[in-house]
Amino acid sequence: MNTKKTLARADVQAVLDAAERHAKDNSWAVTIAVVDDGGHALGLVRLDGAAPMSADIALAKARTAAVSRRETKAFEDMINQGRYAFLSAPGIEGLMEGGVPIVVDGQVVGAVGVSGVKSPEDAAIARAGAGAAAS
Repeated sequence: MNTKKTLARADVQAVLDAAERHAKDNSWAVTIAVVDDGGHALGLVRLDGAAPMSADIALAKARTAAVSRRETKAFEDMINQGRYAFLSAPGIEGLMEGGVPIVVDGQVVGAVGVSGVKSPEDAAIARAGAGAAAS
């Protein structure tokens, strides 16, 4: 029988807090979503001024990062380099930079997705959050 680590409620809050701090330090109005390793929502915060649609996008980025076990930028790059057929892959969306897996002791335990500013900035916020769980 295998054992696996999972995100506890305190971990989710630490991820949200670290990501929110990074966003607020830069005056970025974003939505931050945290999911478990299966892509199921565990937490979401939409900062004041963030567009309503950013909530759906952040969650989609987080889900894709969790189930694929990689940053969503990899998919954006793949598509931008001409592999358009990947757009038809079943069950995934949020194929834009800004989704980052949360890795603890070599295991993906969830992911963070961020939406609301430029994609590299979304990813920086997500990485700040993911780092809080890994420590």
